[in-house]
Amino acid sequence: MPKLKSRKAAAKRFRRTGSGKIVRRKAFKNHLLQHKSPTRKSRLSKLVVVNERDAENVEMMLPYL
Repeated sequence: MPKLKSRKAAAKRFRRTGSGKIVRRKAFKNHLLQHKSPTRKSRLSKLVVVNERDAENVEMMLPYL
């Protein structure tokens, strides 16, 4: 049986926590930051757990994650 390939675009965006959950970065923190408040930018910096409805798709894209 050949090895399965992972989707490289997904591999760069997701990782697994120690407990097995999949985490991602938040959107809207790459440019146009001068008008966003420090509180908002701080909140956007944190990682969040992927929604359970999307987690299945991510796991299919990353078979060995």
